[in-house]
Parts: sequence; C-alpha cells; structure tokens
Amino acid sequence: MASAPSAGFLKPLTADDPAVVGGYRLAAVLGAGGMGKVYLSHTPGGRPLALKVIRPEFSEDPEFRRRFRQEVRAAERVQGLYTAPVIDSDTEGPRPWLATAYVPGPSLAHAVARHGALPVRSVLLLTVGVAEALHVIHGAGIVHRDLKPANVLLASDGPRVIDFGIARAADSTALTSTGVSVGTPAFMAPEQASAGTVTPATDVFALGQIAAFTAIGASVFGDGPSHAVLYRIVHEDPDLGALPEELRPVVTRCLSRDPADRPTLTEVIELCHAASQAPLRQGGDWLPQAVAGSLTDRLRLPSPTPAPPPQPPTATATPAPAPTEVSLQSPAPGAPAAAAAAPTRTAQAPGPPGAVPPGYGAPPYAPTPYPQQQYGRPPYTQPSYAPGRSTPAPFHPHGFIPGPPAPPRPRRTGLIVTGAVAAAVAGLAVIGSLLPDGGSGKDRDAKASGAAGASSRRPDPQPVAYPGIEVPQNHELMFADNPPRPAEEPTGAGVLYGHADLFYYRDTLFGDEKFGTTNGKLVVLNNSEKGSLETCRAVTRFTEKVGLDQLTDGTQVCVLSKAGHIAVATFRGRSGGKKETAFVTVDLTVWRNAEPAAKR
Repeated sequence: MASAPSAGFLKPLTADDPAVVGGYRLAAVLGAGGMGKVYLSHTPGGRPLALKVIRPEFSEDPEFRRRFRQEVRAAERVQGLYTAPVIDSDTEGPRPWLATAYVPGPSLAHAVARHGALPVRSVLLLTVGVAEALHVIHGAGIVHRDLKPANVLLASDGPRVIDFGIARAADSTALTSTGVSVGTPAFMAPEQASAGTVTPATDVFALGQIAAFTAIGASVFGDGPSHAVLYRIVHEDPDLGALPEELRPVVTRCLSRDPADRPTLTEVIELCHAASQAPLRQGGDWLPQAVAGSLTDRLRLPSPTPAPPPQPPTATATPAPAPTEVSLQSPAPGAPAAAAAAPTRTAQAPGPPGAVPPGYGAPPYAPTPYPQQQYGRPPYTQPSYAPGRSTPAPFHPHGFIPGPPAPPRPRRTGLIVTGAVAAAVAGLAVIGSLLPDGGSGKDRDAKASGAAGASSRRPDPQPVAYPGIEVPQNHELMFADNPPRPAEEPTGAGVLYGHADLFYYRDTLFGDEKFGTTNGKLVVLNNSEKGSLETCRAVTRFTEKVGLDQLTDGTQVCVLSKAGHIAVATFRGRSGGKKETAFVTVDLTVWRNAEPAAKR
C-alpha cells in the first residue's frame, strides 16, 4: 500500500481500494460522491489524471451501462476551455470508469465552505466561464442535469465544469425508483424536481443558483431535508435579500420558474458584461488571494508509482511469484487463465518505439476489447448552438486511430480459376446451343447470364453494429460514415433534396432523399421478420417515411440506401419535446456496399 499523500486534500488508498484500474496505477483518493469514487493517477509520461470508478450498484444495472456508454462517447466530443476533457474510459468492464484531465484547484463548494462568499468580479467571471462550458456541452447534445458547486472546479485561469452527462445515465436505472436520487436537491430546477423534465434551460436555472451561492455563501432556497428544499424550489421564490445588486439581473432571470423565461447562455454572458464595472477577462487574478493561494497545494502531487521490479531467482530458493496487480478489470482469483504467463524480462525483446518501459506496469491505453469491430473515428460535426457559431472539431486523446486493415490483394491463381470458370460456362452455353433441346435464343441467353452473374457476385459484407445512436431532430445519418454520426440538416438550395440515408424530422423518419421522394426505401418489419441482410433484400413493401407513432421500443426498420448500403435500425425511443431538445435513439446495424449504388 502506498504511503499517505503529503497534500492535505488527498487521502491515502485503503485496503478496499484497487491498486490499478484499467492499467492506471492509483496514487491517492481525490474524493467520493453519489456516482462513484475519484482517484488520482498518472499517464506514462507523468501527467496527472482524475479517474472515476462507478459505484457497484450502478455497474450491475444493464440500462445504466447502456446510457453510461452513450454519455461517455458524447462527453469525449466536448473539448471546451472550461471543461475537464475525458481522456480514457472503460464502459464494458466489471466496474465502469472514466479518466479526465486533472484540474489543480478546489471545487467551488470547498472554496466557499473554507473562505466564504467570493467578490462580485469573481462571481461574474465564474458565471461567464460556466456559461461558456455549458455552451459547448449543450452543443454536443448533452444536458448536465447535476450542475452544482461540487462539479465546478476553480483553476488559476478560470472555472472547469466536470461530470457532464453522467447523471443522465444514472437517471435511467431502476435505482432511481428505489430511493437513489439523481441530482442535488438544492440546485435542481422546478421542472426537474416536480416532473423530471430536463432541458438545457434546466442547467441555466442551476447556473443562476451557483452564481447566487458563490456571492452569498449559501443556497437561496435554504437548507434542511431534501423534500423541504424541493418544495421551496417548486412553490416558493428564492431568498435574494443578501445578493449584491449588480448580480440581480442575471440571477433573477436564470431563476425564473418557467423555463421559457430563462435567458440563453449568450444572454447570460451579455448580462454579466453589463453588470461589470470593467471588461471581464479571465486571468491569474480572477480569484481572491485567499482562494488563489490554496491552488499551490493542488500542484504538490505524489510522484507516479512504478510497478515493482521482478525479483531475480536464486539458486537456493524457489523463485517468488511476480506480484499481482489488483485491478478492477483483472479476472477473479481462481479463474482459469486465458493466456500464458508473461515472459521473463531477461528474455523480453525490445518493444516498439514509444512503448512503456519495463517496470512501469501495464500500459494504460489498453481498453477492454469492445465486442464490435473498431474503426477510425472521423471528425464529428457538432450542431451549431447559435446562428453563426459552432463547436470546435473534436480532439481524441489517443491521436489518430487507424481504420480497418485493407483486404489482402487476391492472388493470380484466383484470376486463373475465375477465368477457367467463365470459360467453362461459355463452353457449356455453346454446347447447349448445339443440342436439340437447347431452347430459344432468349432462354439460352438467360441461362448464360445467370451462370455468369452467379460466378461474379461478390461476397456479402460483414455487419457492423452501432448501439445507442441518438439522432436530434433535423439531423441526418450517413451510413458511409464510421461511426454514423448525426449531422445537422444542410441549409441552402439542396435542403429539400438531401441525400442522407436516414433523416429525423419532427415525428417522422425519412429514408434516402427526404421530403417528397418517390423512391423511399424504408420497410417496417413485422414481429415475425428477423432484421437481417437477407430479410431487407427480400421485402418489397417500401415506403418513403415512417411515423414515430408506428414504432415502439424494439421495432426494426430496414433502410436501403441509394449508395448501396443496407441497415437495420432498431427503434429505442424518443426523448424531449421541443425542436432544440427532441431526439430519437436507434441501434444501427449496417452492411456497407451490400448492393450496387443507384444512379441519382
């Protein structure tokens, strides 16, 4: 067990904590919350990471795992100046986890509890920074749902928002109906506390509460039991008596009970600039001296702990077994080994350039194998949050991920065999024409062409599955993309005649060439029909559009693309009601280039 960390905000690992998670050697405990426990770890190069391991009760819920997988993938696309980006994750192991960049700063909750309320200028800069973080988060299709002082970290150059989207995964589990609440009551919005409705405006309400909390040092809806706080949020006005006058316009509007009356994030930033006596610019002096001084302690971290070196065997004693790393991904004790033991280091060949040196431990960037075939991820086109603005291109922590290997070039012997088969078919056609019962010329041509077609038909492509794709309203999917990613509807002259393979608009799914096409290629399968390549090729009851009222959870739809791709879309539900927040969820299985592309 590692020695106790020197920094006061770190706690040493206990006997219940793993030593390694996903190849990352843990150094200390950063904190714990309702969703899991957070540990300090490091990359092979020594960069600190915050690694969050999900609680066992959530890990055992299949619905949580499905939503957690979606939310982590969405969070990986969020790359803003005021967020802590996701660096690595494992959504399939016995205990799901994700690693984010370590932020050397206390949480807002800790800073206010220790130093009291912050000055107005710090509150305005905090509100602007969190608003910009939410702008990027919402632009990736995520609603935070649990924005609170504990999820806002104070760095030297501005705030950082963490844990975005993760509460949404927990909210879909069976645990929420058995006493496990999602979200902090004191910072919930009225619609979230009463009906469970969540939209981007829900985060704006929480932002107003955070601004008031930072300026006052307490919640504007008071303390006490959770049910009492929730009642006041839904039915009573906030207590803003101690709020500085400069902050009243922005806080009052954010705390509007009606979500439609709350400002947009752009308006929040404008209100903060209007309330400031000087231009708002983030810098090293944005925090009061007492809080800024505590940031230095967060930079004093324990050094990365290397793996213990192996002990050389002696001539008089039996070699001791190599120490076993305690990992949440390791097989249980006593389980049969799936592979031979690692070779001794004396016989180990030099690794490739950039490999982790011996003695450090398992390479951290070795995620649990995913059951589906992996491909290189193309840039994700995020929907614009406001006219003229769009989110930046995503950054992947592992750099370029190579795509699937190219198929091997066929040997010349294959060409010879194919030529021999074609020659044999032609010879049979000639011999058949000389026989008395050779039939008419049309019959002979049909037989010859059928034989030739059978010999030249290419093998069926392998299916590739993409579970849990969320398609926002007015967004489309292109099956050639890998993975198929929702792209915003194009604008301009081609908007009515786009060539998306699948498009979601209001209450309808459209196939290739939406809006008025006469060549729709959607087929809703019956319960007795299996969603497969053979079924989609055989069915002929094509339609150009399918209403969502025809679909229930598990309904399968064949989609035949003009580009030659065939897919089975399994409908998993619809969420949200407004244009900005509505989306459908589908599990997609794609057979690329299953048919020749049609001429447009």
